[in-house]
Amino acid sequence: MKVRGRRECQACGCRWSYYETGSVACPDCESLRSVGVDDRTLHTDAPATIDLTPYRTAEHEGSLSDAVDDCKQHLRAYVRRRGFIHGGELQPLDDTFLAATELLQVVDAYHRERDPSDADRHYLLLLLRGADDGERPPPDAVPNTLAPARGLAYANAVADYRRGLLDWLDEHPDEAARGPLGSIHERAKRVRALNGDVSPADAESLVRAIREVGRYLTDGDESSLAAAESLVR
Repeated sequence: MKVRGRRECQACGCRWSYYETGSVACPDCESLRSVGVDDRTLHTDAPATIDLTPYRTAEHEGSLSDAVDDCKQHLRAYVRRRGFIHGGELQPLDDTFLAATELLQVVDAYHRERDPSDADRHYLLLLLRGADDGERPPPDAVPNTLAPARGLAYANAVADYRRGLLDWLDEHPDEAARGPLGSIHERAKRVRALNGDVSPADAESLVRAIREVGRYLTDGDESSLAAAESLVR
């Protein structure tokens, strides 16, 4: 959507950035009487942070199973608030978003397993320890039992980012980018139809492809489009 990013409070005169607060309420006096003082700009992002400390503590204490629903709710809220256009600027598909999306799938899959292996637990811990800092385990670290969780997570993340790129293209038309985005869409659909049951390397190539399109749209490097096509061919 398009919003006026600079706000001015009609009660106390305070000025602030809606892009930073995500609210029309005045940060000084909390009045809802505010007006935009600049032009409307495309903006799909919202302030969002993720803190996995409570769930790391729960895992250390052996009580993560009791906190699974709360953990998934926390991750869903973070993913739902995230967008990829901030104040008219296209943002990359970042590792924190990818890791959070994966952890949402992995924590669910792990706690549905009747007898999770040590490798499964170790991988869950890797995500819990680093996802909020944007740390993603490499593809070769993913246990076979949790590979579908990563595949489905990455297909979902790519679909979310693709929607952001299409919003961007509505404002900044570029027909050359739509071809690779179509190929990426078809690949992501196939992965989702398989419930993520693809190799971690294949899932990673899907992420790399959509990132190449994003790089082309921000940097104008046409070689990025060719790279995106080759990754999903």
